[in-house]
Amino acid sequence: MSSTLTVLDVIAEPTRRRILDAVRDGERSVGELVEVVGMHQPGVSRHLKVLRDAGLVEVRRDAQRRLYRLRPEPLMEIDAWLEPYRREWANRLDALERHLERTTEPFDAETEEPR
Repeated sequence: MSSTLTVLDVIAEPTRRRILDAVRDGERSVGELVEVVGMHQPGVSRHLKVLRDAGLVEVRRDAQRRLYRLRPEPLMEIDAWLEPYRREWANRLDALERHLERTTEPFDAETEEPR
């Protein structure tokens, strides 16, 4: 992969994300991906090359066809990198919930008035 393109750079492009979505559940041929993406074959092939270079997809030859499938490892690395951020936001939301419970008057849902 080019040192200037990271996995995040690669998946920032919407067409590449659509391709990844299409191969998430199994192998797809270039022809199938052309239909899914709604783009001409040369364009899809260029995106597939970028995805392949980034390690996000792998290709297998089946006679005349090339079948592409997802390689989840690079996405798992992003998921692991995001985990501390998710944890931080969960902690902040928990703190907000505790604050609201302490400072908000109880509300009677039937009368729609404070208790």
